[in-house]
Amino acid sequence: MDDLNNIVELNSGRKKIFRMIVPCYPAFNIYSTVACQTTALGPIMIATIVNMIPGWEAEVIDENNYYWRDGLNDAGKIDHDLLEQMRPANVVGLYGGLTSTIPRLYELAAFYKEHGVTTVSGGQHFIEENIAEALDNNVDYVTIGEGEETIRELLVALDACEKLDKINGLAFRDGEHIVETPQREPIKDLDSLPLPDFSMLRHAKIKLFPVSLTRGCGMNCEFCTVKGKVRLGTVDYAFQQFTSVYERFNGDYFFIVDDLFGQDRELALELCHRLKKYQEMMSVRFWITAQIRLDKAKDTELLKAMRSAGINLVAIGYESPIPAELKSMNKKLNPEEIIKLTNIFHSMGFLVHGMFIFGYPIKPNQEFTLGAKERIKIFSRFIRKAKIDTIQILLPVPLPGTQMTRRLKDENRILSKDLIGWEYYDGSFPLFIPDEPMTVHSMYMSFKHLMSGFYRFRYLFAMILNIICFPVIIFSIFNLRRGWTSWHMAWRNNMWRFVGWCILKKWSASFENDDFLAKLHSAEKELDPRNSQQ
Repeated sequence: MDDLNNIVELNSGRKKIFRMIVPCYPAFNIYSTVACQTTALGPIMIATIVNMIPGWEAEVIDENNYYWRDGLNDAGKIDHDLLEQMRPANVVGLYGGLTSTIPRLYELAAFYKEHGVTTVSGGQHFIEENIAEALDNNVDYVTIGEGEETIRELLVALDACEKLDKINGLAFRDGEHIVETPQREPIKDLDSLPLPDFSMLRHAKIKLFPVSLTRGCGMNCEFCTVKGKVRLGTVDYAFQQFTSVYERFNGDYFFIVDDLFGQDRELALELCHRLKKYQEMMSVRFWITAQIRLDKAKDTELLKAMRSAGINLVAIGYESPIPAELKSMNKKLNPEEIIKLTNIFHSMGFLVHGMFIFGYPIKPNQEFTLGAKERIKIFSRFIRKAKIDTIQILLPVPLPGTQMTRRLKDENRILSKDLIGWEYYDGSFPLFIPDEPMTVHSMYMSFKHLMSGFYRFRYLFAMILNIICFPVIIFSIFNLRRGWTSWHMAWRNNMWRFVGWCILKKWSASFENDDFLAKLHSAEKELDPRNSQQ
C-alpha cells in the first residue's frame, strides 16, 4: 500500500487523467473469444483525441481484453479500486456502443461517482429515453452522436468552468431539468481526425486491429442503427491506418469495421492497390476481414484487387433466406441470386462468413405464416447450398432508435425491460413476441438448434483427418499453391466449426446459471394473449 501511495504522490501535479472504459459483456458472451483479441475503435479514437488536449492524458481500459491478472478482484472483474489507487482519474468515459453492456456501464458509473470522478457516456445506445436513464444512473454527461469533437469541447469547457449549453451533441442535468443541446453535425472531413493510437490501451493484447475507411451507411435496413449519408476519408488516411499499426505494433491482422466495404469503388480500388505494393515492399502479408454487400460479387476488378491486398475473409449480411423477411428488412435480394453471388466470392478464393437473423418480425401488411420448424429447414438448406464457411445466427434485437424497434413498440410486442433487462440484448435471447405460429420459446430453441447443427464436436476429427491427409493433397496436385489453398481452407473451416462448438458449450454452461427462462416465461405471459389464456 505504501508503494501505491508513492505512485499517487508522483502523479500529483501531472496532467489530468481521462480513463476510457469499455464495459465487459454480461457473463460469457458468444463474442468473448474474439473480444479478448481486439478492441472497439470508437473508444480508442476518443482517447486519442483527449490525449491531444493540453493538460490531459488518456488511457483505455477494455474489460473484455484485459490481461493483468493481479488487477482483478475476487469476482474476476477488473479491480477499478486498484486502478484508482494507482492512477486516480479526473474524468471517466464509458462506452455505450453495445446495449448488452449497459448494466455494467451503470455499475461502473456508480463506482466512479462514489469516488468523486466525473462520468461521461456515449455510444449508439444513448438515444431518446435512454439519455434520461443514463443521467439517472450516475452518468454526468451524455455525448449524442459522434463524440470526438464533443468530448474535446466538453473537457476544455470543464477546465475553464464555462457554460456547457453551447456545446452541441450533449445532454446533462441542470437541477431537476435535463438539458439536451442541439444535434451536432456528423464529421465531414474524416482526415481531420488523428490516426487511432492503440498505445492508449492498457493491459491488453491486440491481435486483430480495427480500421475504418468510411462512416455512415445508405442501405436503410429496418433493424440497423447505422444510418446517414456515407462520408469518406482519403485513401491516404485509410492507408496510414494499416501502415501505422504494422510499423508501430507489428500488427498484420485487420478488421475493416465499415458496414459495407467498397461503398466508394474508387477509394476501395486505390486502397487495395496501395496495400498490395506496401506488403510487397515490406515482405509481409496482411490478413484482412471486410464486411461487404453481396452484389459486389459482380465487380470482378474489385474482387481481384481485394484478394491481392490481403482481404481473405468477407463477412456478408445475408440476414435471411426467406423472401418475406428480406422484404420486411428493406433488403432487395432474393435467395437464388444470393447463392449465385456467394459462389462467385468462393470462386475468387474468399472465405465467407454469413450473418443471419432468425425469426425476423414481418410487417403487418404482409401475408406470411411460417412456423419455427419450417424456418429451420429453410435456413439449414440455404446454408448448405451456399456452402458458407462460418455462420453467425442471431435473433432480432430491438435496439434503441431503429425502425424495427419503433414498429414492435407500437404493436406492444417488446418484452418488459423490467423482466428482460439490457444485458440480454446481444442477439442470443428472444426479446419480443414473434409472429404466429412461433412462440418466444420456439424461436429461442430454433436459434440454438441452428447454431449447434453447424458447429459440432465431430469437426475435431475432421480437422485431424485434414492434417493426416496433408502430404497426399499437397503433393498429388501439380498446382501446389492451389492445393495448399484448398487444404488450408478446409482445415480452417473444420477448426472454426470445432471452436464454435466449444464456444456454444461454454455459453450453454454459463446460461444454466442464469434464470432467464423464468424471466422469459413471466415476460411472455405479461404480453402474449396466447399464454395469458393458459
